[in-house]
Amino acid sequence: MNNDLKVCDFLESHGKRLGLLWQAGQGGENRLLQSNKTEAGVPIAGYLNLVKPNQVQVLGPEEVKYLSKLKKNSHKDAMSRLFKCEPAMIVFAGIDSSDQIEKEFIEIANQTNTPLLYSNLASNEITELLQYHLIRLLGDTQIVHGVFMEVMGIGVLLTGPSGIGKSELALELISRGHRLIADDAPEFRRSAPDMIRGRCPALLKDFLEVRGLGILNVRAMFGDNSVVETKRLRLIVHIDTLLNNSNSDKELWEIDRIGGSHRQKTILDVGIPEVKIPVAPGRNVAVIIEAAVRNHVLYLNGYNAAEDFINRQQKLIHGD
Repeated sequence: MNNDLKVCDFLESHGKRLGLLWQAGQGGENRLLQSNKTEAGVPIAGYLNLVKPNQVQVLGPEEVKYLSKLKKNSHKDAMSRLFKCEPAMIVFAGIDSSDQIEKEFIEIANQTNTPLLYSNLASNEITELLQYHLIRLLGDTQIVHGVFMEVMGIGVLLTGPSGIGKSELALELISRGHRLIADDAPEFRRSAPDMIRGRCPALLKDFLEVRGLGILNVRAMFGDNSVVETKRLRLIVHIDTLLNNSNSDKELWEIDRIGGSHRQKTILDVGIPEVKIPVAPGRNVAVIIEAAVRNHVLYLNGYNAAEDFINRQQKLIHGD
C-alpha cells in the first residue's frame, strides 16, 4: 500500500517541530511526497543531489557555498536540473538566516510552484529528522488482528483465534507492569528494510475491550505509564487452545520439548520470530509470555538455551 502525502499536510503536522518556514512556492503546497517514487538506495530527504535527486532536497552551508562558486553557465545548469526534477520540497538549513537564500531560488520556486522552505536547525539535523519522519509516514502499513504490547521493554504482538482471551491476557500483563500499545487492530509500518514498528489507530488509543467488562480506558485506570505510543515489533506470541479430544495429546507430542514451537511470520515482507503457546487449564500464560520474552532477549544477545542444553548433553555422552 502506497501512502502519498501532501506537502501542506506534512507541514501542518511536522512543520512547527522542525522549524520549517515558507520562503516561496506556496502554490505547490499540494505536491506529493510519494512512497514509491524514490529510487532504491536514494533517501527520501537528503543533501542536494542532481544525479539521483531526493524528493526533499536539503541545502546546507556546503551546498550553498558550492553553488555560489559555480560559473554563470554552470550555476544556471545546476539550477535548471534542480527544479526540473520537480522535488516535493527544497529546504535551506544551517545557514545564518533566510536572507542568505539567493533571489534566483525565490523567483524560480515561485515560477514553478516548488515549495521552498527554511529551517534554523543544522542541516545534518534537519536531514535526519526529515528522513525519519517521512519514512515513518510514507512506509507501507498493515493492520494485524491482535494485541500489541510492550513486554520487558520490547514490542510483542499477541495473536490467536477470536475469543481465546488475548485482551484478558493483556489486562493481566498490564497489571504486572507491562504496557499497552494497541488492542484489536494495531497498525504496523515498515520503518526500515528490516524493521517493523506498530502503533494504535487514533480511534482505539488507550482502549482495551474485555469480554464481560466492555471497553476499558487503560490510561485512566492504570496511569500514563501503562500505555506507550509506538514500539518496534520484535516477537509474535500466538496463543492457541488444545483441542478437547484425543488430538490434544497428539498436539502436545508434536511440540518440540527442547526447542519449543518457533517459526517466522512475515509482515510487510519482514520476517518476525513467532512462538506458539498452547492454552490449557492450569497454565499461567502471562508468566509464560514473560519467560518467552526473556528467552527471546537472550537469543538476540547470542544465547540459545536449547543449543546450550544439547551441547551439554553431547559432552556428557562423549565423557567430557
